[in-house]
Amino acid sequence: MTDELLRKAARRGLADECADSVRDAIFDGRFPPGAPLREVELAESLGVSRGAVREGLAQLQREGLIRTGWHRPTTVVEATAVDVEEVYRVRAALDRLAAVTAMRRATPQQLDALDRLVDEMAAELAAGAGVPRLLALDMAFHDRIYEAAGNRRLTEAWQAVRSQVFLFQLQRVTLARGQYRALVVDEHRELAGLLRAGGAEDVLDRLAAEHVDVARRSLLALLPEPAERGCEVP
Repeated sequence: MTDELLRKAARRGLADECADSVRDAIFDGRFPPGAPLREVELAESLGVSRGAVREGLAQLQREGLIRTGWHRPTTVVEATAVDVEEVYRVRAALDRLAAVTAMRRATPQQLDALDRLVDEMAAELAAGAGVPRLLALDMAFHDRIYEAAGNRRLTEAWQAVRSQVFLFQLQRVTLARGQYRALVVDEHRELAGLLRAGGAEDVLDRLAAEHVDVARRSLLALLPEPAERGCEVP
């Protein structure tokens, strides 16, 4: 039941609260890619008007998390090959700039925060944490790199694709199962180590690009062929 999946919305900025609740549910895997999002059910579950839900869903559509259309159901986005190519290539360009800039500007406290996040990933992994928790730590790690870079416009560009990156990573990890768990700690520890070491910008640039490209290639390999997705009826 939908009402078991979502926390009640607080009476503050109801459209934003609705968007936050549904986004949280998507990122937790409670609404997987392709899942329908029914306005009436969401309004009842959240205890708000359909208008507030409609506005909240419009926000999620702008973030690239849901798809909707005239006389078509609203659903959580399922990544296509085109989506993956576009989002991950944009992310690679942003992550490379963020990493190199952060190497020059990061404070010792910011570097320590990255190390703590990697340690937390390792601890959660050892404790058998679920995919959403590991992904949340993964994204927090990259958020900290953008913060350390200290470039407001770069951070805004990252925020524009962040929700889609999270959703596509969730789809990738769900399909790949153990592959992500085997790589997540070592990959991020290596990035944190290079940021702390400083100096080798070309090495860090390549590693940041490869970190994203591994994810891109992994998800592309796991996606079904277009024919398996069904044909659009005009």
